Amino acid sequence: MELTSKQRAQLRGLANSIDTIIHIGKDGIGDNLIKQADDALEARELIKGRVLDNNIEYDARIAAEELAKATRSEVVQVIGTKFVLYRETHSKPKDKRIQLVKTRESKKKTI
Repeated sequence: MELTSKQRAQLRGLANSIDTIIHIGKDGIGDNLIKQADDALEARELIKGRVLDNNIEYDARIAAEELAKATRSEVVQVIGTKFVLYRETHSKPKDKRIQLVKTRESKKKTI
């Protein structure tokens, strides 16, 4: 599912108040980090990560895109060394999930 700009803006606002829980260090993105991110996305839906200074292999954009691909999530935002990922969870009831703003369906004009 591709996020719209309004949905990204909503998620960026929600991400302001959450702590950074994923740290990509000198070991890079390995199986353990992917498992940790996957578990965190299933539990929280929205996570914040950071590429540490001792990592010379990745910048934040590349790390976020690689981690998003590995966890089937969406990159919401990348600023400096931090990034935000989102994936809808299926383990929580619908009323406990993040409710994204609805997208407008394109209206068909008839002539």
